[in-house]
Formats: sequence, structure tokens, C-alpha cells
Amino acid sequence: MAELWFYHLERSELERALPPLLEKCLQRGWRALVRAGSRERIEQLDTAIWTFREDSFVPHGHEGDPLRQPVWLTTEAGNPNAAQALFIVDDAEPGDISGFERACLLFDGADAAALESARSRWKQAKAAGIAASYWKESAAGRWEKQQ
Repeated sequence: MAELWFYHLERSELERALPPLLEKCLQRGWRALVRAGSRERIEQLDTAIWTFREDSFVPHGHEGDPLRQPVWLTTEAGNPNAAQALFIVDDAEPGDISGFERACLLFDGADAAALESARSRWKQAKAAGIAASYWKESAAGRWEKQQ
């Protein structure tokens, strides 16, 4: 069963926080699927992944691209690139996460609705017996697991 990791964005915006997490997946040899709430967000993330750091290359694609890249951006359900990691952003519907090694829910701590939704999903995960962990940004911008 997939682990569910909650990433509480307090210091970084999604466009800056997501690309390094995707890099870590690729370094691990995993494919990643990013499920967003809208086509506009997919376009924003596409640009952010290309430009977040000059010395980085994260091979990615989205609906309409002919190839299934190691990182796939979508608003749709399913797992078209056989990803091991699912990233859920913009309160997108996670769907069935059992086919993934890990699902990561990234949420904006300054957005009251996103915070409430994350809390609700945390409770649902715990009630369902899903191994969930909570990660928070440190003052130095690193992710720290909270107890």
C-alpha cells in the first residue's frame, strides 16, 4: 500500500517546491505523476519545471505530448506513465493511490481551504490505515518530517 506524505508549503510556492521533489524521484529511479486541478496549472508547472534552475533537466510531458515522459503532468485519473510517485496539487482528487509507492499531497499553508482539505484527507488516510507522514519546510528551506 502506498505511503501518503503531506507537504505543507509555508515558505515556498508550489512552482519552486515541486521541481526539486521531482528530481529526487528521478534520482531514485522512479517515474512521477503530477495530478493538478486545472489545465492552466499544468501549463504553469510545465514552465516552472523547465526554468526552476539553470543546471537542471527534469524530463516531463503532459496531455497532448506524443511521449510518456518520466514525469507526467495531468488533470486526469489513472497512471499513464507507470509512475511510482503521485504528486497531488491544487486539491486535485487523488483517486486510487494503491498502485503507487508513494503519494505526496502538496498544499499551501496560507490558503485556509487547502489547509482544511489537507486536514480532512489526513484524517481519512489515518482512518483507512494508510501510512501518512507530515513534512514541513524549515527556515533553511529544507523538508523536515514532523512527529
